[in-house]
Amino acid sequence: MASSVTTIPPAPSAEAVAYFSALFGFETDCWDVHAAMAGQADFVLLDVRGPDLFARGHIAGALNIPHGKITAARMAAWPDEVVFVTYCVGPHCNGAVRGALRLARLGRPVKIMAGGVAGWLDEGFALHGGYHA
Repeated sequence: MASSVTTIPPAPSAEAVAYFSALFGFETDCWDVHAAMAGQADFVLLDVRGPDLFARGHIAGALNIPHGKITAARMAAWPDEVVFVTYCVGPHCNGAVRGALRLARLGRPVKIMAGGVAGWLDEGFALHGGYHA
């Protein structure tokens, strides 16, 4: 008898390759962001939480633009080809996706940082301005 995991069989390998490969066009992870921020980052990191949470602790080098404040006028400060990476509290929060969607609707290249602040801390990386609880 099949388990709840295998009752629906996995997708064929070619479909799995296409699906999992496509994910990298939509997201990055905390480790890669950390490594890039330690050098010359070729993207703008956006913390899309509110200013109070940002002040309590954020990734050094991130800019705070809450997802609801991402507008064409505000984003005009950057050339159209600039890549943005959004993050929020963590996997239980959809703020990073909300911010990414707003940017995509503006025609901006964007990815989310999977894991958000929770993932960042899980990797052992520090936050600037303190600890986010």
